[in-house]
Amino acid sequence: MSEWKARRFWTAATTEDVDGGHAVRLDGRPVRTPLKTELIVPSRALAQAIALEWDAQEEVIRPASMPLTRAANSTLDKVRPQREAVIADLAGYGGTDLLCYRASAPESLVMRQNAEWDPLIDWAATALGARLVVTTGVIPVEQPKAATDALRARVDALSNWEVTALSEFVTLSGSLVLALAVMEGRPAADIWPLSRLDEDWQAEQWGHDEDEAARIAIKREAFLQAERYLGLVRAG
Repeated sequence: MSEWKARRFWTAATTEDVDGGHAVRLDGRPVRTPLKTELIVPSRALAQAIALEWDAQEEVIRPASMPLTRAANSTLDKVRPQREAVIADLAGYGGTDLLCYRASAPESLVMRQNAEWDPLIDWAATALGARLVVTTGVIPVEQPKAATDALRARVDALSNWEVTALSEFVTLSGSLVLALAVMEGRPAADIWPLSRLDEDWQAEQWGHDEDEAARIAIKREAFLQAERYLGLVRAG
């Protein structure tokens, strides 16, 4: 038996200004999330970009080619009804941030971590009010409550739509500090390599694995797509 696939049933995707934001329509009918919530987004730019994703579908609908639609669905179906739990989970990364755990050797890796990561640790202290403790090895170190509270406050101040982007940045990079750097305007293309510093150093020593490189390329693209989504959310 062949697998059932959703197929295109509409002629045109359009947008409409409605109470609470901007809706996407398929031949005048509302687009809905998997949980049947009407897809209404905060900016006209995001609605138009989502409409373009739907218009780009051919005979068979390919959800993987619709990252903005999936992000909006996630906001409405997951982040909005579970906001406190999502925020607690993301803020928790501040207590075990990738940038705080350094190698003790070899010297070339230590120097690279210090050169690339220390500026972000300093930025978190000055711009976010979160002075994190840096250690060597993988044994957990307790972070100052003032620092983790400051990071939590930054996350809590974001809208549900922004939290969706932050979630992508955090889970893909493993670092709340790096994620907040993108949220504060650092280019995602510059931040992504910082999340891969250890792995890239290892690959330089022992060679690159093609399968792993392909997997990381997919994650990098998702990281950059989250930045695009964030920009559209904030476009007004």
